[in-house]
Amino acid sequence: MAHTKTTKKRIRQNERHRMINRGHKTKLRNLLKQFEKANLEKNAETCKALLPRALKLLDQSAASTLIHKNNAARHKSRLTRIVNSFAGE
Repeated sequence: MAHTKTTKKRIRQNERHRMINRGHKTKLRNLLKQFEKANLEKNAETCKALLPRALKLLDQSAASTLIHKNNAARHKSRLTRIVNSFAGE
């Protein structure tokens, strides 16, 4: 258990940040699941509508180091490739 005031404060801060990050990560995962569901249903309109939101959320998550920047880039590339494949159909 922490003894000093600073370590006690740090524990409180870490817990608060953990809960905030948890919410942001859940929001990101849910949006990616919605996109995947729309892709499986071959719903191009929904995918195109979700793409800008997904790209923005991935950029924000990478900027706040919630996820690694290469992880965000990989997801963005895959999502964009899926939306572009609908244009070919």
